[in-house]
Amino acid sequence: MAARVRTFWKGNLRLALVSIPVRLMTATEREKEINLHQVHRRSKKRIRYEKVAPGVGPVEQEDIVRGYEVEPGEYVLLEDEELEHLKLSTRHTIELVQFVDHCEIDPLYFERPYYVLPDGEDAEEGYRVIRDALREEKKVGIGQLTMRGKENLVALKASGKGMMLDTLRYAEEIKDADKVFSDIGASRLRQDLISMAKDLIRQRASPFDPAGYKNHYAEALRELVRSKLKGGKAVEVDEDELEQAKGKVIDFTEALKRSVQRAGAASAREREAKATPRKRPARAAARRGR
Repeated sequence: MAARVRTFWKGNLRLALVSIPVRLMTATEREKEINLHQVHRRSKKRIRYEKVAPGVGPVEQEDIVRGYEVEPGEYVLLEDEELEHLKLSTRHTIELVQFVDHCEIDPLYFERPYYVLPDGEDAEEGYRVIRDALREEKKVGIGQLTMRGKENLVALKASGKGMMLDTLRYAEEIKDADKVFSDIGASRLRQDLISMAKDLIRQRASPFDPAGYKNHYAEALRELVRSKLKGGKAVEVDEDELEQAKGKVIDFTEALKRSVQRAGAASAREREAKATPRKRPARAAARRGR
């Protein structure tokens, strides 16, 4: 039985007139990462980050809009609904428009990998046809895909029994290497030094096996935690009311209000009520995006 996977994106893979329903799942395991939280040393409370506006205080999610800076200090405000309605075909479709050799793409351009799966039994045959064609031609398909509010350049290739999609960086996102390395000298080097370096490289040359490498820092950190646990050094940290308790999801905005009130801070509405009439028009103007 195939393992259950969490779908990250659903849409269609298109090659000319052929369209195949597919879904993406992340190819990396974030659960394996070690995350350290910040804790206030004296009170043993978790450190939280709030969204605040200068002169207003904490703000609610529904009062936040996106802003595109056109001039220093001057923004065009964009509502989520406006961004959602941008007419981009790549929101729901990965259209392969070019095919290149895998070695043509500089590793610097690769950003994040995803596994591509057929979405439904009817999609499997077409999926396998494209997979095998890519493998036999030794090509990578290039296209674009919109995820998380960004249109990504992507590369699709055969991978084992399935296919893998890598998001790629655009050329404008890559720093000019010639400028970065411009201060490095170009004088002739001693050939005997290069020969010794080449000998060392040959002695240690072997096929790459990622399983042969371990995250030594993560292992050392786990061991440090285990040793502290044995010494009885675990402490109770006040998670406040921002965490999920026994599967019950607490509304973040409501939890944030309670947290702010508990800390003795006034809510945004209370600040508005106490504001002087002179300051009100300025805040109203800010909301209108002036």
